[in-house]
Amino acid sequence: MNVGYVGLGKMGSGIVRNLLRAGNKVVVYNRSREKAEAVVKDGARLADSPAEAAANAEVVMTMLSDDYATEQVVFGDNGVASGLKQDSIHVSNSTISSALAVRLMKEHHQRGQGYLSAPVFGRPEAAEAKKLIVAVAGERALIEQVRPLLDAIGRKTVVTGSEAWQANALKLCGNFMIASMVETFGEAFTVIRKSGMNHHMFFEVMNELFGSPVYANYGGAIATEKYEPAGFALRLGLKDTRLVLEAAGEVAAPMPFASVIRDHFLSAIANGQEDLDWCSIAKVSARNAGLK
Repeated sequence: MNVGYVGLGKMGSGIVRNLLRAGNKVVVYNRSREKAEAVVKDGARLADSPAEAAANAEVVMTMLSDDYATEQVVFGDNGVASGLKQDSIHVSNSTISSALAVRLMKEHHQRGQGYLSAPVFGRPEAAEAKKLIVAVAGERALIEQVRPLLDAIGRKTVVTGSEAWQANALKLCGNFMIASMVETFGEAFTVIRKSGMNHHMFFEVMNELFGSPVYANYGGAIATEKYEPAGFALRLGLKDTRLVLEAAGEVAAPMPFASVIRDHFLSAIANGQEDLDWCSIAKVSARNAGLK
């Protein structure tokens, strides 16, 4: 399949390599050219703009950091929407607001183009190893057209709804669950340490109890304070927490714990942690308890 891919950060680069391994022809664009050149060595072709990446694509996929970046890449000068042919499909892998997903769906429809939201769960190493979970939503016929691509980048593809924005709401709630787990680790480790016990021992017990790779990965990172390099930057964790609160507000669903987590992310950023991994939010609980 002819595929365009825009956004070659830690996640996008791994996804592109898996698309290439599956036999697709991939044209890529990234604002920082050096990141794009890394996947060109693996067989991708380099474009000079998002529009060029989309021009001959049956499907163009985007992986961008936030709503603003997505709007600029899709609707800006030489953007994806201007280059994409009628009946071709834009698939967004980005974690964006449900409101922007609605706008993308409407504007692509007006241009005779298809749109699907397909955000992914997993860290960069999972993207590289084809172990992502892909949550896709939108028109069933469009999903079936792009399913080979989604299956090529992850270990499981889940259809989450018939409206594209539903996949974004699901992704934001999923990230809230992960952030909640990270917060509870930080609070529990703080109590264990102040009680004179070994928090590594506590982590071993919890890991045995829950038997989850997510608990193992994040709990281990917090126990050893391995916050660099960031698999997912803390500033992006704050962005996602704000977005899930917005999504909850749209359906009148209170999320009091999400508000606590948002405030802890803000505290972490105020203390210079914005580029550390988002699990470094655990440092907030330690600081509040007087621990170094």
